[in-house]
Amino acid sequence: MRAALRAPALAALAALACGGAAEPILSCDPVGPARPICGFHNPEDLELLPDGKHLLVGEFGSMEGERAGAIALLDLANEARTVLYRGGDGGNATPGWGDPGCPGPPPPEMSPHGIHLSRRADGSLQLLVVNHGGRESVELFEVSDSGAGWAVAWRGCAVAPEGSWLNDVVALPEGGFLVTHMLPKRSGAGQLFEYAKAAALGMRTGHVLEWQPGRGMAPLPGTETVFPNGIALSPDGGTIFLNSSIGGKVLRIDRASRRLLGSAEVAGPDNSTWAPDGRLLVASFVGPLWETLSCNEIERGACPIAFEIVAVDPETLATETLYRGGGAPMGAGTVGLRVGDELFIGSFAGDRILRVQLGR
Repeated sequence: MRAALRAPALAALAALACGGAAEPILSCDPVGPARPICGFHNPEDLELLPDGKHLLVGEFGSMEGERAGAIALLDLANEARTVLYRGGDGGNATPGWGDPGCPGPPPPEMSPHGIHLSRRADGSLQLLVVNHGGRESVELFEVSDSGAGWAVAWRGCAVAPEGSWLNDVVALPEGGFLVTHMLPKRSGAGQLFEYAKAAALGMRTGHVLEWQPGRGMAPLPGTETVFPNGIALSPDGGTIFLNSSIGGKVLRIDRASRRLLGSAEVAGPDNSTWAPDGRLLVASFVGPLWETLSCNEIERGACPIAFEIVAVDPETLATETLYRGGGAPMGAGTVGLRVGDELFIGSFAGDRILRVQLGR
């Protein structure tokens, strides 16, 4: 960012610290091809279950972990929400996945952030969940359908190194996972200053951490960038697609050599999902950082800020905007998941998931 723009950016963030909340959208009426499904709690990330009929929903609490969230289920046929797991629901927990030093099931403060669904080597369905509540960690769950409906059971965790602030996670095909570390975790005004350094100075604030059984979490060289956010892997596991949120880029990185292969220009990229046509769908915040932060304290309704769902070709890195949102019926889209001819869009600040009919 040019020097002339640094002072306004810092001033805007300072003003936000004194209280500048966005005005929420309260109506749950459809607008054009977009219909909100209300009754959720900050549905920040989404995953499609193998039956193609249900979504797993990571319901975000807060970045600092002072508000709890949950793992929920959306039935696409009747649009019913079912809570599958909250922190403190030790239930029939059977440890064995993750780090042997994991201190036990997540506490009641569990606050999900990024999630990722994958198959383990034995065929088990695994859900990785970034957690901010009670501990900064990645929680591992087993997802199953016994015939009585979908269920999740906690199976283990991996606690992040001291000072980490995680965001999104992706499983590795050979086992283990990659998780993004956004920036150093501070308290109060110190955290706002870390945001300001990224927004006003463009400093590299974080990197990807790799976790492997028996080795713990360690920084992955070559992934340092400005506020790393969403992360995805190519189907063969050889290429990392890393979203530099404040940097405004989707980085394509060779996993073996850690070499940057190229980048796509995408404003404020958040979470990514793979579309059936092989493109990467990236949720994009098109406004400045302080607009996004203004929605942190929304307690009802939905955040109004503008966003896009952008398709990125993984080879050419060409981009196409599939949907633009903002204002009613929902803003602040953090993830776009394509199911058939529809987009399902989640948000970090709001009470709804947006269901968009494409081609209308």
